[in-house]
Amino acid sequence: MENKQLQKTLGASAALSTVVGMVIGGGVFFKPQAVYELTGGAPGLGIIAWIIAGIMTITAGLTAAEVSAAIPKTGGMMVYIEEIYGKRLGFLTGWMQSVLFFPATIAAISVMFGQQSAILLGNESLVIPMTVGVILFIGILNSFGSKTSGVIQTVSTVCKLIPLVLLILFGFIKGSGENPIMTPLVSEGLKPAGVIGQLLVAILFAYDGWINVGAIAGEMKDPGKDLPKAIIGGLSLVMAVYVVINLAYLWVLPANELAKYASPASAVAESIFGPVGGKFITVGILISVFGCINGYLLTGPRITYTLGTQGHVPKFVGKLNKHDVPANATLIMASLSALYALSGQFNLLSDLSMFAIWSFYVLTFIGVIKLRKSHPNIHRPYKVPMYPFIPMVAILSGLFVVINQLFFAGINSTIMSLGGIIVTLIGLPVYNYYENKNKSKNIETDKKIVA
Repeated sequence: MENKQLQKTLGASAALSTVVGMVIGGGVFFKPQAVYELTGGAPGLGIIAWIIAGIMTITAGLTAAEVSAAIPKTGGMMVYIEEIYGKRLGFLTGWMQSVLFFPATIAAISVMFGQQSAILLGNESLVIPMTVGVILFIGILNSFGSKTSGVIQTVSTVCKLIPLVLLILFGFIKGSGENPIMTPLVSEGLKPAGVIGQLLVAILFAYDGWINVGAIAGEMKDPGKDLPKAIIGGLSLVMAVYVVINLAYLWVLPANELAKYASPASAVAESIFGPVGGKFITVGILISVFGCINGYLLTGPRITYTLGTQGHVPKFVGKLNKHDVPANATLIMASLSALYALSGQFNLLSDLSMFAIWSFYVLTFIGVIKLRKSHPNIHRPYKVPMYPFIPMVAILSGLFVVINQLFFAGINSTIMSLGGIIVTLIGLPVYNYYENKNKSKNIETDKKIVA
């Protein structure tokens, strides 16, 4: 275990704003379509699911933060799992993130960027070129240094807030308010118990990003006191924003109408502001989505790069270019993301990424309990409150997501999940191959030294 000395400058308010900034992304603009499609065009269970997913995310954030605070190393979840379960499982985490989670997430968001750009330009044939083009363009941009990426993130964060604020304010001001909000829960022929699992998987995509919350623990003045405030306060604020903007959507258009649009936010904007105003909001959404893609292409390749430096994938993956950025890893991830994006399936790709990542989130949650038993005296600047209740809720929530996707969400979801498992497990022979290769090299080197 390693405890690095970081500058403790963050208070509760700074940490809270960091949480909000990391979590709010493009999902809130696009996921309502999948939500109300799953409910058969009924609003009630959709609104409830946004709240349940928010509570699940809060328990997940509170739990995982203890692990990241106790293991303040660079590398995120891959490092946490390696420390708790060993190198092989740590590698498998990084492998899954490199070949499934990040590429599928980037591809999903890029599909929406391509579709909305094509609609904005009035040319449906541009969907695939815009989708693939934005991935490769941002991938190349990220090869020129982190300063460029930082500027993109700053601009996109501002542009992310503008559509949110305008849609909420004018949705309630100009909307009729005559559409049903909480009834019916689901349309006739559907059962809430059979739909809720798929709803949660869809919505959790919009909440993703919380795993990075614990990384700021080492830079907080009083993490034991302020980190739970930041997590509960920040994620509660995110949940409130998500619920309120969905209410604003429903204030303008009924759920069965929202289910028809790939971008419900743009449809609502056009209904409120007219064609020109709607396009203005869509541009803001596109800039926000551009920033989301950039954020994932900035952080994801760092994990792939780490696998390269460890010698568990080809060495060129772990090389930096003249700008001191992992350009090879970035371009590999961008290329893989572009390949996934050719499917054009936003909801399928986002569900795939959620299944893959939540499988390993569960291991992280269990790791809190395991670490308490194996290293009871390790320095913990933050401890999850209401232990072990909160971790158990997080574990059960994660298992529900994984098991539902695997067995109860339909044959397509089962096939997709099994495919994700197979792709993840391919990492085992990859790890064994390079581990044996590295051992052989070390033996040869030792022989030469002895000779």
